[in-house]
Amino acid sequence: MLENKINNRKSGVLLYGLTPPKLHTDEYKIKVIADKQIERISALEIDGLVLYDIQDESSRNDQPRPFPFMETLSPDTYSTTYLKELKVPKIIYKSVGKYSVDELNAWINKYGKNIDYSVFVGTPSIRQKSNLSLNDAYHINENSVNSIKLGGVIIPERHYKKNDEHIRLFNKIDKGCHFFISQCVYNIDNTKNFLSDYYYSSLDNNRDLHPIIFTLTPCGSIKTMEFMEWLGIDIPKWLKNDLKHSKDILSKSIEICKSIAEELLDYCKDKNIPIGFNIESVSIRKAEIEASIELLIEVKLLMDKYQYSAIASE
Repeated sequence: MLENKINNRKSGVLLYGLTPPKLHTDEYKIKVIADKQIERISALEIDGLVLYDIQDESSRNDQPRPFPFMETLSPDTYSTTYLKELKVPKIIYKSVGKYSVDELNAWINKYGKNIDYSVFVGTPSIRQKSNLSLNDAYHINENSVNSIKLGGVIIPERHYKKNDEHIRLFNKIDKGCHFFISQCVYNIDNTKNFLSDYYYSSLDNNRDLHPIIFTLTPCGSIKTMEFMEWLGIDIPKWLKNDLKHSKDILSKSIEICKSIAEELLDYCKDKNIPIGFNIESVSIRKAEIEASIELLIEVKLLMDKYQYSAIASE
C-alpha cells in the first residue's frame, strides 16, 4: 500500500514514528523494548513505520535543552537487527552531515537493498560543522548502484520565516524525493499557508503534487511542550494557554491534534492535495506512548471519513 500511494501520489498514507533506544542500552533490554514495539505496532493499521536518526540540535538554539541529549542506536541497525519481524515498510531517517562522500556511498551500497525508504536530513544549523551537504547526499544516492527511494522533510515554521518551503520542496523532488514528512504540526495557519503556496505554485508551473505527510504529536506535560518548542515547533499562544490550564493536558492535546488533522483533510480535499499523517511520541512516558496510539486510531477514522483509508484496496 505505501509504495502504491507514493508512486501514484495518493492521499491516505498513515505512518507511526518512533525513536530507537539509547545507544548504550543493555542488549537484553533493547530486545525487550523491540519486542514490545513489534507487538504494539503489529496491531496497528498503518502503511509504514518511521525510525528517526536523532541529532544534537543545540547548535540552533541558545536556550538550555529541556531534556539532556542522549545518542540513540542508528535507525538502520535497529530496523535490520531488532525489528526484522515487523512486517511493515520502514522509512529510515539519515543525518547525512556527519558522513564523508565515501562513507555515505558505502552506507547506501550496504543498506540500499534492505531499506524501503530513507529521508535524508541535513545539519540542524549552519553553525554546526557538516562534512556533506544535503544536495551532495542526494547526488550520491542518485548515482549509486543501490540507490534508495527517498523522501524529504518539510517545515511549516521555516515557510513562515522564509516563505520558500514550497520552492525547497520542488527542488527536492527534482533531486529524487517522492514524498515529504513534516515537523510536528501545532500551528495550523503556518501549515495551511505552506499548502496554499505549494498548491498554487504547482498550478502556475505545471508541477505534480507529491504526498505531504503531517506529523502529529501528543503532549502530556508542560516540560514536553517546552521541549517541542525548543525543537522549533511553533505552538500559538492561545493554544499554549489552553494546554497549560487544562485539567488533562494529554487529552487536550489529542483533541487539538484531531482538530488539526480534520482541518487539513478538509482544506486539501477540495484541492486534491495528497496528504497523510505520521503519528509519533516525543516522550518515552507510557501515557504519552499510549496517547499516540489512541491518536493514530482516531486519525485513521478521520481519514476513512474523508475516504482516505490507510489499508483500502486499490
